[in-house]
Amino acid sequence: MERSSRQPGDVSAGEAGNDELSPRASRALWWGSAGLVLGVLGTSVLVAGAEHGRRLAVAGALVLAQAWVLRWQARHPVAVLAADAVTGLAVWALLPAVSLTGALLAAQLTLCVLSATRPRRVSVWPLAAMCLPAPLAFGAGGPAGLAVYLLTVVLAWTAGQWRRAQQARVRAEARRAVTEERARIAREVHDVVAHTLSVMVVQAGAAEDVFTDRPEQAREALRAIETGARSALGELRLLLRAFRPEPDRDDTAERPERQPSLARLDELADTVRATGVTVHVHREGATGPLPAAVDLAAYRIVQEALTNTLRHAAGADEVSVRVTAEGDCVEITVADNGRTGQGSPSAAAGRGLVGMKERARLVGGSLRAGPLPGGGFEVAARLPVEGA
Repeated sequence: MERSSRQPGDVSAGEAGNDELSPRASRALWWGSAGLVLGVLGTSVLVAGAEHGRRLAVAGALVLAQAWVLRWQARHPVAVLAADAVTGLAVWALLPAVSLTGALLAAQLTLCVLSATRPRRVSVWPLAAMCLPAPLAFGAGGPAGLAVYLLTVVLAWTAGQWRRAQQARVRAEARRAVTEERARIAREVHDVVAHTLSVMVVQAGAAEDVFTDRPEQAREALRAIETGARSALGELRLLLRAFRPEPDRDDTAERPERQPSLARLDELADTVRATGVTVHVHREGATGPLPAAVDLAAYRIVQEALTNTLRHAAGADEVSVRVTAEGDCVEITVADNGRTGQGSPSAAAGRGLVGMKERARLVGGSLRAGPLPGGGFEVAARLPVEGA
């Protein structure tokens, strides 16, 4: 897959048309096929034509021609198949002692390549054409000769179909991996941008309200907006650098960006506190060091839960974040005191909740979210540490 010019996410040529081989693979296929033809058919011709000098010379030249034509079997398998079939029949006509199955060995190899690299609707007709000399095989070798010939032809075509199915499965797995990776990147970008923009919107509104009467407080809100924007840009830069590396670029002068982690939970809470919402952070047990996947998932779940509180929890002015480490798992609880109803996270943050549940599922954990009996909304996640 990597040797071709196609990308894993593109529609494969094998499904839409042809499966072109790389030049190196084509050369290896030619050498292997030509070696097999020269070794098997060439030996049979030498043995069968030992007493027929003139016929032996012509048959030997035809065998060499078959091996040479195989050079183009990857690019033009139909034409090569026709040439090898004609020359093979000529060899058999010159030296009937050579079995028809052996004389058409090069054609059978090309049929296998054709079946592997072209759609079934294309390869089925050459298969039918290869079955046409079956009466000749019956006349020369009887039922046994007929059975051997038809069996080798069908097996050659079936082997190509099996190879084609294998390639299709590899392409499907590559597309699935690319799709999952794109979804993961989309979740990362959503978490970074949604949280930061939500905080910035609230802070900008607060700054506008107090700009005239309390300019110092407005300046604090503007500084918080700048800090949040810089943090978001740093995370986005780190994310894009991870998936679009630039090895030739010198990043030694840049300040290294820190990965999102539960160790930065207080920084995350501070961005929400700057909007006027009280955030209580409680930690129980040793939460570090955690596996990178669990640490990132836990941080993003808390970030998304806080974002949903800012965007959707009407009247919420207090949020409690609790992180508890219990041996083989980490439990996270984020609860606010907002009013439940039309504006609650349960009604308006469906995509965010789905993203949080998906993050928990990817590390083997679980997540539940819903309104609290006494008011407010709670998000609770349980993430296993071992085997994440």
